[in-house]
Amino acid sequence: MDLPQLLLVGLVLLLGLLGVMVPGVPGTWLVWAGVLWWALHERSSAAWILLVASTGLLLVVQVVIWLLPPRRLRGVGIHRRMVVCAGAGAVLGFVLVPVVGAVPGFVGGVYLSERLRLGSSGEARTSVRVVMRAVGTSVLVELLACLTVTAAWAGVVVGA
Repeated sequence: MDLPQLLLVGLVLLLGLLGVMVPGVPGTWLVWAGVLWWALHERSSAAWILLVASTGLLLVVQVVIWLLPPRRLRGVGIHRRMVVCAGAGAVLGFVLVPVVGAVPGFVGGVYLSERLRLGSSGEARTSVRVVMRAVGTSVLVELLACLTVTAAWAGVVVGA
């Protein structure tokens, strides 16, 4: 696969990661479609193994999300800056401390956003608890799975 196509696949994966944090956007399926597109063009054993593993992981995540309590967005106070800060925190945490760093990064991003908005630490902590109960768990599970698939794809591409 040539460089322009690799960049397009990377863009699809990035859009999928962003789509995970936006309600109604099929972010997980965009990540899977990007890996599928890459595997169909790459046709190597590593590509097929990654496609099969990604498919299994993302299907398991869909079942887990279905089993989690539903997202309750009304009245929680989720705003665009919070979504951006939470996503940026998760990605930064994932890069700094691979895989497990996404969780504290996500929560830290929500806290930072709420601290800037509300001003006090106590109110920000209360808001983080409310947000995490409402949507944090399902978004975090989905984002962590998509970050893992994207990192595995990047590792295979760089290693090849």
